[in-house]
Amino acid sequence: METTQGIGEGLTFEKVWASIQATNEQMKETDRQMKENDRIVKENAQLLKETDRIVKETAQQMKETDRRVGAITNRFGEMVEYMILPNLVAKFDEMGFTFTKANRTEITDRKHNIFTEVDAFLENGEKVMIVEIKNKPKIEDINDHIERMEKLRRYADLHNDKRKYLGALAGVVFSESEKTYALKKGFYVIEPSGDTFSIIEPKGHPHEW
Repeated sequence: METTQGIGEGLTFEKVWASIQATNEQMKETDRQMKENDRIVKENAQLLKETDRIVKETAQQMKETDRRVGAITNRFGEMVEYMILPNLVAKFDEMGFTFTKANRTEITDRKHNIFTEVDAFLENGEKVMIVEIKNKPKIEDINDHIERMEKLRRYADLHNDKRKYLGALAGVVFSESEKTYALKKGFYVIEPSGDTFSIIEPKGHPHEW
């Protein structure tokens, strides 16, 4: 049977005190680490909050920039249209066309789901020239114009309009690749030339819709 004799044998005040001191230091270190971790968490939370604020401000600034650029582009596009439209008829007359009307047109046919806008709609009793005007035409603009021509052909057929529809693209800045692509697709290309503009006819025959 075990007795109480020997309990505490070997223990001294110094040993017990040293153990208490060691435990106390460990607790202090643990407390310090917890405080440090809490500080890091708070700093990260503040950093995330600040990052979120910057991202939101940047997004707002980009949105505002896009809005301003869009407004400037629209106004510039309208200026180009009004500069080109009055002279288009005369320029095409020099190429053998005789257009009697020239205006901007918007097609809204909900019944047949046909919606499109035309920057310059030149027409006479036999032919129609559909002109799309862009500051700097891109390949996608040319493809969009092809879709526009197909919509207008469909709309014309629904209204018993048997005239031939031709297409043209006008640009303030026309790169060679886009110009070549437009001509290949059978479009007339209209670009600045000195104080006025010139019209390039596609090789072979222009595409008729």
